[in-house]
Amino acid sequence: MARPSKQIVVIGSGFGGLATAVRLQTRGYEVTLLESRDQLGGRAYVYRQDGFTFDAGPTVITAPFLIEELFQGAGRRMSDYVKLVPVDPFYRVEFHDGRAFEYNGDEAETERRVAAFAPNDVEGYRRMIAKARDIFDKGFLQLSDRPFLNFTDMVKVIPDLARLQSYRTVAGFVSQYVQDPLLRRVFSFHPLLVGGNPFQTTSIYALIHTLEREWGVHYAIGGTGAIVQALGKLFVELGGKVKLSTPARRILVDNHRVTGVETAHGERLQADAVVSNADVANTYRKLLPTEARRKYTDSKLDSMRYSMSLFVLYFGTSKQYPDVRHHTIILSERYQGLLHDIFNTKRLTEDFSLYLHRPTATDASMAPPGCDCWYALIPVPNQLSGIDWRTEAKPFRDRIMAFLEENHLPGLRESIVTERMFTPLDFEQTLDSYRGAGFSFEPIFTQSAWFRPHNHSEDVEHLYFAGAGTHPGAGVPGVLSSAKIAEKLICQRLPA
Repeated sequence: MARPSKQIVVIGSGFGGLATAVRLQTRGYEVTLLESRDQLGGRAYVYRQDGFTFDAGPTVITAPFLIEELFQGAGRRMSDYVKLVPVDPFYRVEFHDGRAFEYNGDEAETERRVAAFAPNDVEGYRRMIAKARDIFDKGFLQLSDRPFLNFTDMVKVIPDLARLQSYRTVAGFVSQYVQDPLLRRVFSFHPLLVGGNPFQTTSIYALIHTLEREWGVHYAIGGTGAIVQALGKLFVELGGKVKLSTPARRILVDNHRVTGVETAHGERLQADAVVSNADVANTYRKLLPTEARRKYTDSKLDSMRYSMSLFVLYFGTSKQYPDVRHHTIILSERYQGLLHDIFNTKRLTEDFSLYLHRPTATDASMAPPGCDCWYALIPVPNQLSGIDWRTEAKPFRDRIMAFLEENHLPGLRESIVTERMFTPLDFEQTLDSYRGAGFSFEPIFTQSAWFRPHNHSEDVEHLYFAGAGTHPGAGVPGVLSSAKIAEKLICQRLPA
């Protein structure tokens, strides 16, 4: 008689949860995927209203091979499920003085743009790119899918980290090579994509620029939600079970070992292992019994630093703005000071910077004919700020819309046909993110690699983590890499 497969429960269907579920189902485990909301995706949720499709979460797709691996591992072709297309330029960065800088993966073209913007920085830019390549080779190619479960794992890479000056911040790294203050911003904003302050985030994250140049910046036709749908379809085809609108109430533990999950509906699911793609801090705080927590107690979690939060406006317009790029980053006159207010003093100031996403620049299907689809994302303080978003959201929204109309989208307010808001309060309540953090723990050096919550729980046996709060960190490539680590650990410790 055949030995029954090991049972795995995955909590949460963000990219980390979906990727882990697909990988383990492919390996012969019997996987049940729990999602508290009414559709798959976690932070990659999709809102559809009035003919517009709004990707709620990640919109920048890099390292597409990490997605393709999931289909190849199951003997499928990604192109049969979803279509990814390159975005050019990667970004347009607009400054307070009316100037702008665009770049893509064409190195010669980017050098020409640097020469036109800041002629004295061309040689420094070349040296920065070469050093960023070294960081990428070590930080991404060698370490991103490697677990850091023991301090000795960290000790082994300390010489490399020291050689790469990982004690520096991203802004400090860039400033060694680039002198123009605005160009420094172009090549240092990337930590914001993973919840970090460029003036506080370890320079290891300078690898993001190389990551983009290596494989490009991509978009999925139909939006990021199309990738979620494709992975969900693949998972079910492989025999995986999906339970939507089914929050986990608690992780069942016996003698510091996982035995299953109890859902909010009272159903008990037996499990040989549990993978949490939910918020790491709230997994410990809300899903585990207090007596099972030895390291990640409330006091430990409260002492950690959390990323900024986000204020997001989704809106559709009855007119189109063909001159606006797919990805536009609009920076205020203040840069370091604004980031200090967001991350450290946690004040909501009059000025702001924002990321403007216009998917209809690439994909007309995201809006009705003749219309444009938009997503404006503004970094704001997390919920430690004490800001009451129930009263502050509308005035803040009005300031953003007025700014966009005056400076970038003429006639905006009269052309809006549909909109919705998502505030730090929604991150805290709807997404169950501790302190409303947009990206879990802030990616500073002392919360990276071994210092970050491990992919295998340090408190409970056979509890694993995949997602932004564990190693290697936030961002789609980081989250997908965490799924690879979870798969590797489970296959080693609990063969199917």
